[in-house]
Amino acid sequence: MTILDGKTISNKIKEEIALEVAQIKERGEKVPHLAAVLVGNDGASLTYVGSKVRSCKKIGFESTLIHLPEETSEEELLQKVHQLNTDDTIDGYIVQLPLPKHIDEEKVLMAVHPDKDVDGFHPTNFGKMALDMETFISATPFGIMELLRRYEVDTEGKHAVVIGRSHIVGRPISILMSQKGKAANCTVTLAHSRTKDIKALTLQADIIVSALGVPHFLKADMVKEGAVIIDVGITRVPDESRERGYYITGDVDFEKVSKKASFITPVPGGVGPMTIAMLLKNTLLARKRHRSKK
Repeated sequence: MTILDGKTISNKIKEEIALEVAQIKERGEKVPHLAAVLVGNDGASLTYVGSKVRSCKKIGFESTLIHLPEETSEEELLQKVHQLNTDDTIDGYIVQLPLPKHIDEEKVLMAVHPDKDVDGFHPTNFGKMALDMETFISATPFGIMELLRRYEVDTEGKHAVVIGRSHIVGRPISILMSQKGKAANCTVTLAHSRTKDIKALTLQADIIVSALGVPHFLKADMVKEGAVIIDVGITRVPDESRERGYYITGDVDFEKVSKKASFITPVPGGVGPMTIAMLLKNTLLARKRHRSKK
């Protein structure tokens, strides 16, 4: 069994990006600039955005954090999005989700210019991804594909079962794994909450990607020997016996499933770190594209 170590691979990717940024600086050119918009004080969002800002500093990016109060109106947020769309100093930006309930997330994400949408959420970018065109791929699916490539996991002709049909992970990874190319060429089944007998499907699967957010959903008796397991789920489970009052776990019963798997991602330390690394890679790509247009 091999651990798909997202933390180690993400650090390698950051080192590669930092080297490119150093070369950009040596040429006297503008370094990539990533902005993040955060509305309110959601604890997980604050942690995630803070990690992005620290990563930017570490690799030599410029970064801007726009922290707006919880009571910010939808119109005020849309005005800020428009400003970022027209700001030539910003190569790419993200609007951190979730947004407060009084703001229409879809309306805001639709307002982000596709050329700066380094999260890869805009329909233009999703559509290009589905057509196998150059675009920004949503960071989590992008990270999964990169993990499979770097560990040289054999996916050719394999049966992959993706559990979860979200626009951010499930649907895009099902498309990416079915396309031509390295870490792809799979026959993909997309399962979800209305799928009958998921266990029957997962027992057939050579590769399982679980993106449900249900702790320990995938049990050892649902997995065949030698399967590749990608655990995208990350859930805080309350536990008063721990100092933090909770522990982090994924969709997979790691202890038991790992005994049957050929490759498996841990939680934490698997897909999570890859998400930030690929967001940074998208920002570097955005900077290159903006420069080529000029």
